[in-house]
Amino acid sequence: MTPHETDIIVVGAGLAGLVAAAEAADAGRRVLLLDQEGEQNLGGQAYWSFGGLFLIDTPEQRRLGIRDSHTLAWRDWQNTAGFDRPEDHWPRRWAEAYVEFAAGEKYGWLAAQGVRFFPGVGWAERGGQGAGGPGNSVPRFHITWGTGPGVVEPFERRVRGHVAAGRITFRFRHRVRGLNITGGVVHGVHGDVLEPSGVGRGEASSRVVVDDFDLNAGAVILTSGGIGGNHELVRQNWPTQRLGPAPKFMVSGVPQHVDGAAQAMAERAGARLINRDRMWHYTEGVRNWNPIWAMHGIRILPGPSSLWLAPDGRRLPYPHYPGFDTLGTLQHITTHGYPHTWFVLNRAVIKKEFTLSGSEQNLDLTNRDWRGVAGRLGRRVAPPVQAFMDHGADFVVRGSLPELVRGMNELIGDEAVDLETVQREVADRDLQVANPFGKDPQLAVVTGARAFINERLIRIVKPAPLLDPAAGPLIAVRLNILTRKTLGGLETDLQARVLDAAGQPMPGLYAAGEVAGFGGGGLHGYRSLEGTFLGGCLFSGRVAGRCAAGALG
Repeated sequence: MTPHETDIIVVGAGLAGLVAAAEAADAGRRVLLLDQEGEQNLGGQAYWSFGGLFLIDTPEQRRLGIRDSHTLAWRDWQNTAGFDRPEDHWPRRWAEAYVEFAAGEKYGWLAAQGVRFFPGVGWAERGGQGAGGPGNSVPRFHITWGTGPGVVEPFERRVRGHVAAGRITFRFRHRVRGLNITGGVVHGVHGDVLEPSGVGRGEASSRVVVDDFDLNAGAVILTSGGIGGNHELVRQNWPTQRLGPAPKFMVSGVPQHVDGAAQAMAERAGARLINRDRMWHYTEGVRNWNPIWAMHGIRILPGPSSLWLAPDGRRLPYPHYPGFDTLGTLQHITTHGYPHTWFVLNRAVIKKEFTLSGSEQNLDLTNRDWRGVAGRLGRRVAPPVQAFMDHGADFVVRGSLPELVRGMNELIGDEAVDLETVQREVADRDLQVANPFGKDPQLAVVTGARAFINERLIRIVKPAPLLDPAAGPLIAVRLNILTRKTLGGLETDLQARVLDAAGQPMPGLYAAGEVAGFGGGGLHGYRSLEGTFLGGCLFSGRVAGRCAAGALG
């Protein structure tokens, strides 16, 4: 029998890996935690996130007068996910379990570890296609006080406590190439030891191999992430029948090492990879003026007031408005072959409605700086947004509409944006804001949302003409498709056991996080309600760590 160096090997030191390792060690198991990157990348993509978590019927919601329930949230999830395939059996089961977790134990479990939330609750994925359509019926996006690092912090603390006690051992710069399997049982991993690298978090590290390794254990948990940094694989999996051709140009919301290699490795070993055509890419990506990784893009988390235009200046049709339906708008853009789209707005709108995704773009929240947060209510544009206005390659700032359109065309190098078209679209919109009623559905949603105090005070500007000189200057933002999350993945049962092509568990192999589609091989179905990626890592990592530990004799 092959000797075991440890009880459990966890592959990937992102959020799901940290949770799985902590839970397994809490159960008394010895754990080896491997990652191909250096220790400076501990926490993975969660560290870079805005820290939003999907929660149901919380104290924060109730204080704001939001009436939420498990029943409403599960209905929203089903309408949004659109499960329609035989292989959606386990994803649907995982979705049911996750929504129950988000409505129950999740809030208290996180609070007990010191996680706190910003008092405002965000309304992501507003839908707009009716009660039976996709989207959140109510605000559910809870921003962690401390953003992504604040989510990672308690689990890193738990893991480091186990490291000090000798129950967890880190092995950084260990790139897994294959699974060790004997008699159909997974009992370890093998691969390359990469040379040490001192590059900053998220930067491309060396791939020079200095040694190899072969490690064995009672179980292996894969938590190795998705494919968003591998544009070749994204294009290969792109659902052209649903979304048309993949965009010729995309920016990356994750570093290059998020490449899907471990997912492919598990598939070669016999694991079943399902729903690989389901991905979550954003339509509001801008090139980072201060990039950390190749093709580094930042997502705008927009309020609903910006005018969204096609490349020629025509307004996108209902319900393709900012923050409404990411997949529906992506489908409209890509099936029409648009190389980019535009937001047109003014200083008043950008000041209140533009939030940039990412912990590094929200240092007031990340650093838990209440004074900095209060500064968002002042007169000036938030410094990170102002930096993009000043330096961003996709931003045009001008004093009049003809000057703005001229700048838009100069940016793209042709005359695609038609001034008369843009003038007509802006005029038609501006004529509707004189009354609290009208026939423009976007303005109707804006007016209705402002009845919610959180939206009115900190998120949505009062409807006003875009051409109001007092609200200037005018701003145009070129929007690119931004790759981000993998919704499909390794199929797992409710114990996080990886299944083979026959639908049977592969003994000794577990998976959690994005590599498993956040649970089951794709608990989101086709769409996310947002705040569910970090939550999916937390939930599936917890299940995998506990179940793997409990299965060992």
